[in-house]
Amino acid sequence: MNFSMIETERLRLTPMTLGDADFILEILNTKEWIEHIGQRNVHNISDAKEYIEEKMMVHYQKYGYGNYLLTRIEDNVKVGCVSLYNREDVEGVDIGFAMLPRYFKNGYAYEGASAIKSCAEDEFQLDSICAFTTKENIASQKLINRLGLKFEKTIIFGEKKEELLYYRLVF
Repeated sequence: MNFSMIETERLRLTPMTLGDADFILEILNTKEWIEHIGQRNVHNISDAKEYIEEKMMVHYQKYGYGNYLLTRIEDNVKVGCVSLYNREDVEGVDIGFAMLPRYFKNGYAYEGASAIKSCAEDEFQLDSICAFTTKENIASQKLINRLGLKFEKTIIFGEKKEELLYYRLVF
């Protein structure tokens, strides 16, 4: 099953496309993304398009879901993204979220993540979702808890073998 758009009170969620390369270039290079999620080596529009094609579009094709752009309905401004990802090295489908720093503390991350969480259960028929974050990222921990995910364990993740907090919600 594939969804093409969902609207919340203030946001429109749409699958990321090549037309969103400018947004991807900007968000992947914010200090917060690099610090909390990781360096993706996306340095220009061409890199951003390649990232969308290879990381996002392939995932959509394989699973029917992936990374969604959050656009503010009132003025069509791109504020952030939410995602559902199957990761080979993590148990479960990961729910993720990221905002451009100028849109922090507006409730957009919660609004978008709540919508994609509902889709995970209702549209995509997933049994559960997970999330993980660093011990230092208190804002993400609060949002993950607010979404109803519960801390289960610490995991070692990625090339850097980073210790992360792992949360899960069974539907």
